[in-house]
Amino acid sequence: MNLAIDVGNTKTKIGFFKEDRLESTKTFESLYELNQFLDSKKIDSTIISSVNTAYDKILEELPSLQKPILLNTETPLPFKNQYKSKTIGLDRLAAVAGAQLLHPNKNVLVIDLGTCITYEFLEQGKTYHGGAISPGMNMRFKSMHNFTARLPLVKPEEVDDWISNSTEGSMLSGVVHGIRAEIDTYIQEVESKYAPLKVIITGGDAKFFESKIKATIFAIPELVLVGLNAILRYNVPV
Repeated sequence: MNLAIDVGNTKTKIGFFKEDRLESTKTFESLYELNQFLDSKKIDSTIISSVNTAYDKILEELPSLQKPILLNTETPLPFKNQYKSKTIGLDRLAAVAGAQLLHPNKNVLVIDLGTCITYEFLEQGKTYHGGAISPGMNMRFKSMHNFTARLPLVKPEEVDDWISNSTEGSMLSGVVHGIRAEIDTYIQEVESKYAPLKVIITGGDAKFFESKIKATIFAIPELVLVGLNAILRYNVPV
């Protein structure tokens, strides 16, 4: 059994895999809880990705793991990486690896709707070109509240009308319809150059926007874990 660990800002998510098949997932509030859980598990190989927690601290908190792969920008990837910045989020690379596994030899656009919205383009399943980053839904609401004197902090909810006669409704319309239009336009622009195109959405807000996007899409909530396992298997052949 392979183990993929995604250490986020506040929570840690893990996935157990048998070859390429995701068997189960679980989320933990702390690395201590995760270590207690893993203590009785039989694991063949492990990969860890961390947003901002140092790997030394993670390994100290998870002593039961035997020589895990620690994903970084130097880790061999199953695709050619043409992204120039070394500051790329490791979850972005994992998402691309997941897209490659699910749609081999295809043009794939991955849209991750999280704190930020990230767009990743993989050409013919072989070359990752990069993409785009924009503020996510909650970041947009918080920015309007924090950087103005009178705009309230609005929580996401469904909105149908484009024109609203209230401040809260106007903010909802601007953010929700704005993101929807952004996604639709981005897909159209990429597809105009790289058709046919597969589109995958993932991330915390993917479910909210899944039914609002015009293009045919595939919603894969566990894409990052799937990609981490693909990178693990690329580096530890069985």
